[in-house]
Amino acid sequence: MAEKDNVKVLTNFDYEQKDVEKGYANRTLYINLSENSIEIKPVTDRMKELFTGGKGFDLWLMWNSIPFDKKIGWDDPLNVLCIASGPLGGTTIYPGSGKSIVTSISPTTGSIMDSNVGGYFGPYLKMSGFDAIEVQGKASEDVIILIDGDKGKITIESETDLPDESYILCERLTKKYAEDGNYRAVTMMTSGIGGKRTHFGILNSSWYDKGRSKVRYKQAGRGGIGTVFRDKKIKAIVVKFSNIGFSTNHPANPDDLKSVARSHAAEIRELDPKQNEMAVVGTTFLVTVMNDYDLLPVNNFQYGTHDDAVNLGQEVYRKKFDPGFDGCWLGCAVACSHCVKDFELKTGPHKGDSVLVDGPEYETIAGLGSNCGIFDPDHILEANFYCDSYGIDTISVGTTTAFVMECFERGIIDESITGGLMLNFGNSEAAMEIIHQMARGEGFGMLVGKGIRSLKNYFVKKCNADPKVLQDIGMEAKGLEYSEYVTKESLAQQGGYGLALKGPQHDEAWLIFLDMVEKFIPTFEDKAEALHWFPMFRTWFGLNGLCKLPWNDIVPVDNKNTPEPAKVIEHVQWYSDYFSAVTGRQATPDDLILMSERVYNLQRLFTYRLGYGTRKHDAIPYRSVGPVTVAEYESRADRYDGQLKELGLDIAGRSTEEKVGILRKHRESQYEKLTDAVYKRRGWDSNGVPTLETLKRLGLDIPEIVNVIRMN
Repeated sequence: MAEKDNVKVLTNFDYEQKDVEKGYANRTLYINLSENSIEIKPVTDRMKELFTGGKGFDLWLMWNSIPFDKKIGWDDPLNVLCIASGPLGGTTIYPGSGKSIVTSISPTTGSIMDSNVGGYFGPYLKMSGFDAIEVQGKASEDVIILIDGDKGKITIESETDLPDESYILCERLTKKYAEDGNYRAVTMMTSGIGGKRTHFGILNSSWYDKGRSKVRYKQAGRGGIGTVFRDKKIKAIVVKFSNIGFSTNHPANPDDLKSVARSHAAEIRELDPKQNEMAVVGTTFLVTVMNDYDLLPVNNFQYGTHDDAVNLGQEVYRKKFDPGFDGCWLGCAVACSHCVKDFELKTGPHKGDSVLVDGPEYETIAGLGSNCGIFDPDHILEANFYCDSYGIDTISVGTTTAFVMECFERGIIDESITGGLMLNFGNSEAAMEIIHQMARGEGFGMLVGKGIRSLKNYFVKKCNADPKVLQDIGMEAKGLEYSEYVTKESLAQQGGYGLALKGPQHDEAWLIFLDMVEKFIPTFEDKAEALHWFPMFRTWFGLNGLCKLPWNDIVPVDNKNTPEPAKVIEHVQWYSDYFSAVTGRQATPDDLILMSERVYNLQRLFTYRLGYGTRKHDAIPYRSVGPVTVAEYESRADRYDGQLKELGLDIAGRSTEEKVGILRKHRESQYEKLTDAVYKRRGWDSNGVPTLETLKRLGLDIPEIVNVIRMN
């Protein structure tokens, strides 16, 4: 053990530096913080064949590190936190090739959580020599893990007097570890004080924006992985790597890679200005689209449109965003990671400070804004900044705040519960105070920071609330708060949320646009098939270290004329070519789906192994299926009345309450039928468990996996 000033080195570990080969470092890094030990593990060809990389490697490492014979909670030292990129991650010329995938047991769901994030961390980790890192155990004091890929050296060290806010911490550590002033060579994962004091903790993944001379951030936001990070007393995981370039990933066929990369990047540069303008307004364009199609969450998902939504849309942020290149990874033509410079904060510990705000993106705008009945863009920016700096998830914060606002307006809770906060919809001052309370670890914010599922139990016990009402309006499933789309009129997206492995997050099956806007999946059978193919293809991005936006947010001009326009099949072929060029393994579009099926089924069985992953866990709150209240029904009365008539029902003289009940019975039955159809298509039994035949087809019929079915 060595000490220098306020730094104490707990472990030093030197390793042999090796080149990446065909997209793989062929090693993973294991760190046990309880023992301050470090180990390098080999990546076998069989591991690559079955699990590809990224999330697949994360899950397999977790599967083998967590004991089978013990119930493991999120805060158990035996819980594992894994981070990986993938064989295509770190490619510097292909759009969207800078993703990291983080997995752990979640504080909000108690099950396997995965969350993807941009920035430089995953690529730098791989180029430093490791396809994945797994961290187990729990440190006795706050530690920094440093992986120096330039020197082939890993240290675990503690340092006193480090700040708790993620943004300040990242700035300090970037300057500290960039000894030669090359700030772009340093990247890190951090969380913050809010991550430590809530169950919503995020990881901030950093990269250095040379044009603005600022450290910038993307967030792995879902399911409280940052809370696990801070519970393990990790202050930061820092990676340093200086010599990134096209050849660093050592693709098998460089010319083939250059060809397909040029095609995709050129198409984006040509068509993005004519389609969604992602390089100018990012995902803010979705506010207008969702509002126009009655899909924007308003007042806890009660409504889907609002006249004031124009205050939160792309034209507002077009003026606020700082112009300039905004890619969160090298060579990304989409360049959608926008920021607002010189924003003056009005509340909190940095009141009066002028700061740079990363974002906001659509989910943050809808969650912290319209879903809480707030249509002030400056409130969104302030809340966005503090959530990121405190290390808490804007989606869970927004959806949970909207839930407590509805409970307050219904009289389920009052000021005696909220500590005097008047939590009416639209009260931006109270909403901001909740965020600050989460970070301070005090007041009603501490309860909100445990999530909707915890709040429902608390309100039943403390306020004698009706659990059925709370179940209907509490927008969580599997313990995870909903991301920001109104799904009442999209059976496909209801299934996309309810049948997602980790809970209702759109990155697994985002079908609402295809279903409601493009009308690409009109029939029941189409929806069931879509809920097989799309989750599998979306999973594939997480296996390879890729962002999904280049796939379907900018599409070929003739895409609507193709046999399956929802799939953007020309791009699927390009991704097959991309995978083949890097790894040397020739792949077709069907091969990509097969890769994902293996990992998808492994994750389902891992969830099952932990006591979840069956049909009862795929249930969803009724508000995501249909109107809970009379007011919700009457806001779309013509639509709902027409649907009941199409069912052959005589609704003349019936009260709205009666019609709500009739519609509910029908829609709930449709969801159950969809569930049956999707289980069958995925090769699962009627309880949602993968069958032995499915495991054999996928090559997963190995004893340690098959035994999970037999033991349960």
